[in-house]
Amino acid sequence: MSSKELSSKDILQLDATAVREELAEGRISAEDLMTATLDRVASLSNLNAIIALRNRNELLEQARQCDQTLRKKGAHSGRLLGIPIAIKDMSNAAGLPTTMGGSPLFRFHYPKKSDLFVQKIIDEGAIVIGKTNAPELGVGSHTFNKRWGTTVNPYATDKSAGGSSGGAAVALAARMLCLADGSDMMGSLRNPAGWNNIYSHRPTAGSIPETTDSQNPNVNLLPYPISTPGPMARSPRDLALLMDIMKGSNSSGEATIEDKPNVSGFKIAWLGDWGGNIPVEEGILTLSRAALSVLVDKGVTVTDMTEPVFDLTELWKSWTTIRAKIIASNFPYPSLLLHSFLLVAPMRQELKWEVRKGMASSKEECKEAGNIARKWSTCLENLFEKYDALALPTAQTWPFPAEWKWPQKIEETRMKTYHEWMTIAIPASLAGVPAITIPAGFGENQLPMGIQLLGKRGDDAKLLKLAQAYHVEIDWPGKRPPTCRPPQQQN
Repeated sequence: MSSKELSSKDILQLDATAVREELAEGRISAEDLMTATLDRVASLSNLNAIIALRNRNELLEQARQCDQTLRKKGAHSGRLLGIPIAIKDMSNAAGLPTTMGGSPLFRFHYPKKSDLFVQKIIDEGAIVIGKTNAPELGVGSHTFNKRWGTTVNPYATDKSAGGSSGGAAVALAARMLCLADGSDMMGSLRNPAGWNNIYSHRPTAGSIPETTDSQNPNVNLLPYPISTPGPMARSPRDLALLMDIMKGSNSSGEATIEDKPNVSGFKIAWLGDWGGNIPVEEGILTLSRAALSVLVDKGVTVTDMTEPVFDLTELWKSWTTIRAKIIASNFPYPSLLLHSFLLVAPMRQELKWEVRKGMASSKEECKEAGNIARKWSTCLENLFEKYDALALPTAQTWPFPAEWKWPQKIEETRMKTYHEWMTIAIPASLAGVPAITIPAGFGENQLPMGIQLLGKRGDDAKLLKLAQAYHVEIDWPGKRPPTCRPPQQQN
């Protein structure tokens, strides 16, 4: 089987929904797709998005086997049969290393079992070609580590790609992949999607299983996890497709979103910079708010919220307590042993600080943090009685220099911690509500930015509908693909 209608470049421009159709109809072959994918990955090694790449000959043979199945079953094959994918390095894919973002603690970790959602992707016929890069142990919204190096932004290769799903976002934006999984605790799906001009979806917390163990050992102070896997793609239809698979649904589910959905009458509240309480770099708010006019033209009402909807100081206190406690719980040592371990452990200082903070949190502080989170959830429930979605930028800064660890300040406001610059991500995370990222366009600096739309728990399909209505009007990923070159070499 050989592709005659489409060149290798054309194949890689297609989204997953289109690739499925082309494969099922025999207009392209899985072998052609794999060849184009591997050539693209090799040609863009400077971006450092995909790591632990499997053997080329093995991957091509697996693709040829998919072609045999496609010839027999066609459209009745697995929903992802023959489609290349790479799994985020924070999740397990049997036979490949899971280094947890290049952590020396997981240097020799080769899991025997895939995580549940990863296995569901494999069961649908996707071919796992390798892993996507992430920061050490997934913390910090900038993808760098000592083992695999730094993943850079394809729109300006001297800038950060965001994180922790930075490798996945870059692989999608640069047309190495048409689908990718990510995960999100504090914006790890949203920030890299916004900075790479693609879509992502943080689903309702708890709707996608994370591990092979149904009993998550992590301590949690809330009735839902604060971290969740989720899909990333260049179109909302593909988000729906992959989310359906990751959830384990055998039906069409959210993947049935219409090509041109009617969103007239929907209501969005624009939260902006939280009534002036969240520092945001110049140009981000203007660009993001203006992008919502695309939905206004579709009959959506957007209301500007000029006052804070909740005390941001309280949200921050609750979030940092709960987050640190959960991160510390990932190191199951008695207190004295853990203190000794942290003195010698080969870990980033920011990680050690976070673990120590979690260890130091008292029962009273944890109880207070949980109470604040519940009050915030109640506040959201009231807001969602009036609005279908809440809107915020996906990040408070533009992509910053790749050599930085994190931005030390935003405009004139100094950041007190390594993650304070991502405060804008915690409203969704703390409440466990779904949040979809849509591309907002480009600033005067020619760098991309995104918008996060938050919905009520369980309203994932409504957010996908809004994103699809937006996408068919603007399609930023198709309209503005990256050059994958340094700024000085761009046109």
